[in-house]
Amino acid sequence: MDNTKLHETALALVTPRKGILAADQSMGTMNKQLEAIGATPDAETRRQYRQLLMTTEGIEQYVTGVILYDGTVRNKIDDGTPFADVLISKGIIPIIKVDKSTVPHPNFPGEVVTQGLDDLADRMSEYYDMGARAAKWRAVITIGDDIPTEENIHVDAVSLARYAAICQEAGIVPMVEPEVLHAGSHDLARAEEVTTMTLQAVFRELEAQRVDLKGLILKSSFVLAGSEFETQTEPNDVAEATVRTFKNAVPTEVPGIVFLSGGQTPERATANLNAVASLEQAQGQMPWQFAFSFSRGIEQPVQQAWQGKADNVLKAQEALLERLRLNSLADAGTYTADMETSQE
Repeated sequence: MDNTKLHETALALVTPRKGILAADQSMGTMNKQLEAIGATPDAETRRQYRQLLMTTEGIEQYVTGVILYDGTVRNKIDDGTPFADVLISKGIIPIIKVDKSTVPHPNFPGEVVTQGLDDLADRMSEYYDMGARAAKWRAVITIGDDIPTEENIHVDAVSLARYAAICQEAGIVPMVEPEVLHAGSHDLARAEEVTTMTLQAVFRELEAQRVDLKGLILKSSFVLAGSEFETQTEPNDVAEATVRTFKNAVPTEVPGIVFLSGGQTPERATANLNAVASLEQAQGQMPWQFAFSFSRGIEQPVQQAWQGKADNVLKAQEALLERLRLNSLADAGTYTADMETSQE
């Protein structure tokens, strides 16, 4: 099979100084976010919010792809144009979230596995026809007492590999996301150990399933001490642990690695991205292109500016562009904290 298009799309997704907007919150998650800003948690408000994001003028300066939920990719802006077509017209790649969330892992207390493989091939064909050229599947790895287990990591690694193979068969670039949760009381060394072990297991299975590593993107957590640990990790320490993990676990054939914000504040996620870029500049060019793929790390200030009110759409779009601009600077290693209050 000629995978040239897959390779081209994967590289386009990690274009330098750009990133991916993860606007793929489920209905339940989106409703909670709307309630938090005093907006009505219904289908029309969700549509209006996603429309606000997609129609922001100039978003293509900073965004290569937008991750969409199933209900979102089927939706339209006010004039009847499908969201995916709006993105394509801007040169932005529609990305579809295809996993069906997590369920408890039987016999493994405190651990979950991701479901959604059974009808995936049929869904991929439909999403391709809608314009999607990349997809995302998220596994969830929890750090706690005696977890994660090797068995739990293995199950999710196999699922990620099978998902990736089905994606590529459909002409869609798989974004592989084994998220090691930030929540917990673990230290930085434990986070690095678990993230390394997880990524090694995932790439073993990807290679076993004969997935073309040049035609996929890794979406990874930063390596961080747990949110309940006594001290939070400084950006330089995050960068060193994260890059060391990648060198120990990620094959050089992979074209790019994009970061999830994983519950961090927008400012902290951007500072950690900047630290990774700065470390790369200090150590020399690495085999992977780094980029951001934040959800709350980008959208939180947008939602706060919008508050569900039509009069605030322009203000919210300005907040979106500003957050994207700061992450673009961080991708270049030129972000500083004082830019957070800049009016430029």
